[in-house]
Amino acid sequence: MTTVAESGAVFASTLFDRARRLAGSPWADAALALVLAAAQVAPLLTKTSESGAPWHWWGYAAAIGASLPIAARKRAPVLVLLVSIAFSASYDLIEPLAPQPLWYGVLVALYGIAALCPTKVRLTVFAVVCGVGMLTVGSADTAARGIVMYVAAYALGRAAAGNRAQAEALEERAVRLERDRLVDAERAAERERARIARDMHDVLAHSISLMVVQAEAGAAVVEASPGRAEGAFEAIAGTGRDALDQLRRMLSVLKDTAESRAPQPTVGDVPALADRVRGAGLEAVCAVEGEPRALPADCGVAAYRIVQEALTNAVKHAGAARAEVLLLWHDDALELRVRDDGRGVPSALPSGGHGLIGVRERAAACGGTATAGPRADGLPGFEVSARLPLAARDERTAAR
Repeated sequence: MTTVAESGAVFASTLFDRARRLAGSPWADAALALVLAAAQVAPLLTKTSESGAPWHWWGYAAAIGASLPIAARKRAPVLVLLVSIAFSASYDLIEPLAPQPLWYGVLVALYGIAALCPTKVRLTVFAVVCGVGMLTVGSADTAARGIVMYVAAYALGRAAAGNRAQAEALEERAVRLERDRLVDAERAAERERARIARDMHDVLAHSISLMVVQAEAGAAVVEASPGRAEGAFEAIAGTGRDALDQLRRMLSVLKDTAESRAPQPTVGDVPALADRVRGAGLEAVCAVEGEPRALPADCGVAAYRIVQEALTNAVKHAGAARAEVLLLWHDDALELRVRDDGRGVPSALPSGGHGLIGVRERAAACGGTATAGPRADGLPGFEVSARLPLAARDERTAAR
């Protein structure tokens, strides 16, 4: 719910933005020129001469001529200042005129010079203005007041230029941060899509492979051994239900439901995974060596998926009759070994796609390593091994 303070802040920000856009428009400078002209003409309209004679028309022309050019101060700041100085300096050349200095247009034009012009131009113009002001005034007091006002106008112009530069820098930084945020979000989405694709491949490939093997086994014995066939079909149903549950859990992440926050399978579920594979006719044996330790969540999921993919390959491609799953707990890492007695495959993990590539990618994402190739003991078959660190990635980075 939006609070009163938040609403006020939004309103103030919107009002400030609108005021800033209005101040930067040509209409604002035109209005300012009219106000200055009215202020300079006002003494000529409100005062009378000692003789009662009307003021000379030149007074009106000089007052207007020193003020109206301010409307173009952003397009030609130096020219505007020169015109304002010329009319201001020539104001007292003709009598009778109302006694007043024509400073307003010159001060605003000098402010524009300080805010808009390069350093060399603005310093040169400032020196000329101060010199002309000292030479054309009638007294030292007036000259001193003029110099003080010129310095103040110049300082205000420089402050406005600094504020504008800072605002532009902040706006540029905000644009850059927003661009970086969008890039990071896109990369995160790509990583999430890749993770979901890997998970779906692992679940579907594993479950469908088991279901195909079980269906073929059931069809082969349906007449000779109805009991075994019934067990195979029950295993197919169980494997299908498990696959549906895992897929539903993965896809529900996109909807942020309670189901999406359900725990994913981890290394503790590996023995149950081996049991399900045994139902497909592959003699899968799971053994644990060492003292089980706490494993980061991403490493736990990766360990389960690596074993799942290795067993899937043993069922689908290797033509194996037996598979061994070994979990070796070390002080700083968990070592996984999955080996079968089948035909074996090429001696290295490929570099793209899913399947065995997913094994390498999952291990690398956890800061670990994975290899695949002929069995290390020299016997016929294939072996997938991985080593996953027990420390989380941020802890490992801090330790370095």
